[in-house]
Amino acid sequence: MKTFEIIDISGDIGIKAYGNSIEQVFLNAALGMYSLSTDLKDVNEKQSIEISVESYSIEGLLVSYLNELIFQFDAYGFIGRRIVITEITPSLTLPPRGGGMGGGAYTLKAFLKGEEFDPERHERKLLIKAATYHRLKIEKKDDAWEADVIFDI
Repeated sequence: MKTFEIIDISGDIGIKAYGNSIEQVFLNAALGMYSLSTDLKDVNEKQSIEISVESYSIEGLLVSYLNELIFQFDAYGFIGRRIVITEITPSLTLPPRGGGMGGGAYTLKAFLKGEEFDPERHERKLLIKAATYHRLKIEKKDDAWEADVIFDI
């Protein structure tokens, strides 16, 4: 199974991520997004960070997760090479609300290893501003998951 493919859209760019589980599709979406910014084979696993995001829907969780990774890059120059999603669960900190995979609130926690982007060593590809809700879709097809996400560049 392929992990992701690029979706070319006039003025923006996106990815279609694949996985056998929701965790795997989130992981592949992040790696696909990072690959739009640089060649991941040149990124070393020197630093570690942990992230946590919440949303009212699984679709919103994907956007929040990817935007947190973009924030880590914009604010600290951090780009991940290895990502371990440690948790995707319903959250009790947000009031339940309808929408996405049965409704309720969702939390994602992840551990990332990577390093600060170095323009001397890392190829500069696209500057991604944000993951968007435009044409956002997460669905299960047979035994696999697919997610489409478009990025502002």
